[in-house]
Amino acid sequence: MARPDLNLLLALDALLAEGSVIGAARRMNLSPPAMSRTLSRIREALDDPVFVQVGRKLMPTPKALALREQVRMAVEQATQVFEPGTGIDLKSLDRRFNVRATDEFVSIHLGHLLGAMAVDMPRAMLRFSPEEDDVDEEALRSGRIDLFISASRKLGPEIRVQSLFTTTFVGVARTNHPIFDDEITPERLTRWEHVNVSRRGKSVGPVDTALEALGLRRHVALVVPSPYTALFALQDSDLLLPLPKHLASSARAAGLRIRLFDLPTPLETVLLTQAWHPRLDSDPAHQWLRQTIHALCNEDAAQAAKRTRT
Repeated sequence: MARPDLNLLLALDALLAEGSVIGAARRMNLSPPAMSRTLSRIREALDDPVFVQVGRKLMPTPKALALREQVRMAVEQATQVFEPGTGIDLKSLDRRFNVRATDEFVSIHLGHLLGAMAVDMPRAMLRFSPEEDDVDEEALRSGRIDLFISASRKLGPEIRVQSLFTTTFVGVARTNHPIFDDEITPERLTRWEHVNVSRRGKSVGPVDTALEALGLRRHVALVVPSPYTALFALQDSDLLLPLPKHLASSARAAGLRIRLFDLPTPLETVLLTQAWHPRLDSDPAHQWLRQTIHALCNEDAAQAAKRTRT
């Protein structure tokens, strides 16, 4: 079957709307003779006169009248494809986003993000994929993940990166831990065993580098992939846990019997970013996800600044 000439659809819509060859020609930026030739092609394609001459006017045939609404809708839908941001109805979109994100982002912003999705993109789904041994930028390139939220790191030159918020590390222990009985010094920090959070099973982190500079070393007795496992491990032990402040504060607000303390070996501020592959730059649904996440993080930062001022 020969592929239909979709230009005939546009011309038929113009003819039905204008009711004359001259009017349709003006709308299509064609000469009247060219429009007349196009009408001849439409008649041949539909095997119908489409319009008949009545006096000085063209009158649509019954078949043309029956096609009027279908033609109008088809032209409108085709036009929307080339109008940025209007080609997709987010409210009816079935979409799954594969996201790789830090537990800190999940604990702080996931509830608000899901609330926004329920309003603007209710049929979409978030799927948080675990950190794996694959390279993060390769996962973005291959499409295994759509968005990567993590501490700032070097990615491929083509990967798009946007800053979200900053955080610092604090120490966490059970409420009545003996470390609170005296000043917390670097030496006392190493007196008790530690738990380390690493999805890849690492037992060392920034704390170890800071302690090593002072000639000290901590003993990591437990390595877990999730901060939630680590937080529950603190409840009935003397373990100590370095953790991002936002995440630790959220756990305390949730009712866990923990207490936060400033590390005696301050660590550098950590910048969290979101990253994606440029093929998703203009995707309306992905744009909505990125913009919403960025707005949530900015709102949280603004509220934190306000609390600091007051």
